[in-house]
Amino acid sequence: MVLQVIGVGFGRTGTNSLKQALETLGFGPCHHMFEIRENPEQIPYWSAAARGEIPDWDDVFVNYQSAVDWPSVRYWREITSHYPEAKIVLSVRDRENWFESVHKTIYPAMCERENIGPGDRRDMLDMAYETVVEQTFGGRMDDQNHAISIFDAHIKEVQGSFDAERLLTYEISEGWQPLCEFLGVPIPDIPMHRTNTTKEFNERKPGSAAASKT
Repeated sequence: MVLQVIGVGFGRTGTNSLKQALETLGFGPCHHMFEIRENPEQIPYWSAAARGEIPDWDDVFVNYQSAVDWPSVRYWREITSHYPEAKIVLSVRDRENWFESVHKTIYPAMCERENIGPGDRRDMLDMAYETVVEQTFGGRMDDQNHAISIFDAHIKEVQGSFDAERLLTYEISEGWQPLCEFLGVPIPDIPMHRTNTTKEFNERKPGSAAASKT
């Protein structure tokens, strides 16, 4: 497969909802951090990338038609260049709400990695921490002003790198119409669901009451 759609918005901007939307529209499977958790054979690719050893993207995305979320957004320049025909979706949301969501979900999850023994989950969290916290935010993801400045700068750089024919800046709350018009596909006769809310994220964490029931 060849990537047809590349999501370049930071995690916690509705990326899992976008993943499910793209799969509904026929652009699946869609790569997301969840895919690495469920397919640990992917971890070596992304760990190598975090070390500066950029993998063959065709190997990484061999089974996917689209990609969103971290860790791929860390390499948006390389991936969008490798797939020059792919459409690009920049998912965005209110910056303060984004920061609050990050600090209630993925940031504490990554920071807990040192309490986890050796294995796939620890390897994935180590990769995520290096990719997101250290490399994207310079180790200062807990500094609200700094983190938001990185968030804003990323949006500005992406918007300045592509023309309107290739790039859609998109909030998941806008629903199907702008996304479908941009991708040139019919609007589905089903609601677009908002998924992976803060509550849902924390209920899935290993050790939570909800996770223990699954």
